[in-house]
Amino acid sequence: MSTVSSERPTSTPAKAPFYRRLHLAGTTAVIFAALVLIIIVGTVLVALQGDNLMAGNNVVNMLSRTSVLGFIAIGQSLVILNRSLDLSVGYVAALASIVGATTMAGQADRIVLGVVAALAVAAGVGLVNGLLVTKAKVNPFITTLGVGLIIKGYLDTQYQGPAGEAGPVFQNFGYTRIGVVPLSTAIMLLVAVAAYVLLHRTRTGYAMFAVGGNADVARLSGIRTNRTLILAHVLCSTTAGIAGLLLASRFSTGVAVQIYSAGYDLDSIAAVVLGGTLLMGGRGGIAGTVAGVLILATLDTVFNLLQVDPFFRDVLRGVIIVAAVALYARRQIDPNASRRRFADGPPPPPPPGNDPAESQEVAR
Repeated sequence: MSTVSSERPTSTPAKAPFYRRLHLAGTTAVIFAALVLIIIVGTVLVALQGDNLMAGNNVVNMLSRTSVLGFIAIGQSLVILNRSLDLSVGYVAALASIVGATTMAGQADRIVLGVVAALAVAAGVGLVNGLLVTKAKVNPFITTLGVGLIIKGYLDTQYQGPAGEAGPVFQNFGYTRIGVVPLSTAIMLLVAVAAYVLLHRTRTGYAMFAVGGNADVARLSGIRTNRTLILAHVLCSTTAGIAGLLLASRFSTGVAVQIYSAGYDLDSIAAVVLGGTLLMGGRGGIAGTVAGVLILATLDTVFNLLQVDPFFRDVLRGVIIVAAVALYARRQIDPNASRRRFADGPPPPPPPGNDPAESQEVAR
């Protein structure tokens, strides 16, 4: 007696279309692919102008641009993952620059004291931001903007020009290179690795994702949401303080206006969003942020070599950021999420004993 198999014959699946492969790829992979594409296109455009984007000086320039913004964007990623925001990072960097340089006073034996003082002040500002957001329930946008304006008013009143002097040895932080890689960029990458480990290998990192996803659910799950959010703000301000110390080493003195007027607050948010982190929190990562910083640095270098008008440069950057965010939003929509009407045949009959009519008959 022959048996008939009830299994359907399987066929080799066709190659998925491009948009489907793009959806299946991880967001970080897409961001780094976009970075490679921008480098290739930029290299071609610069070559048409008779220059070389990959020349040693240009590579050093690109990597140097990533350092300051990279430090700030890493901290910004942590607060955005917690569904918060920090608009005071530029002012914190300026304050740390002033505190560090004035404490060092050009003396080599005061470098450590200057670094500790600058980072302590920066962390203190982050603590204030976190407490206002969690305890006073003030919106993060208003909180960090207000704290930033307070710092700005203090700096404009007390320091109309450069102040202090970074120690000669400390200035190496801004200018020393390992091959074509600046020392500041190498340290920034180490900070990025530390932040990645924090997010993906510690309970605190898991708590940050949980708070950003849904603070109420995280609280009911036993996570101390206020403590997690405060820590994120402290770390964000601390990384901004590191950026301020880096700028002090490059300027060899503490400066204020030149730092907080450079737009690091909005640029850091742009780099984080460009790196695939959701502004609503709960999803994103440090690797994407680093790629976003590299994309912005590459674009700025290409625009400078092509001598693009500064106003039109901002337009191009804005278009690229909006297009990237639109792409990420599109990728979050599953192309197979549409309703399927018996694509694999009619639904199977209910198993014996689970039919409601049969159950009523048995009950009788």
